[in-house]
Amino acid sequence: MNEITVARVCEFLDKLEEKGIYYKLNKVRDAIMVEVAVPGERWEIEFMCDGQIVTEKFKSTGIEFGEDELERLIKEYGDI
Repeated sequence: MNEITVARVCEFLDKLEEKGIYYKLNKVRDAIMVEVAVPGERWEIEFMCDGQIVTEKFKSTGIEFGEDELERLIKEYGDI
């Protein structure tokens, strides 16, 4: 089994810090998630307990919305 070690996660976090890249940590399912925010993008890097590293990227369209969009957010996703 190729387990992710704490050292591997710390090595990655050290690289982010060296480059001044903002991140926060979270635990999701069977993984430690590193959430990274860079201009126009948000990344989710999951260090899975089974050794996999899974990355998702979310890119901004650059479209800005007004205050009315807040009500849509609550109405559409409030009871999920």
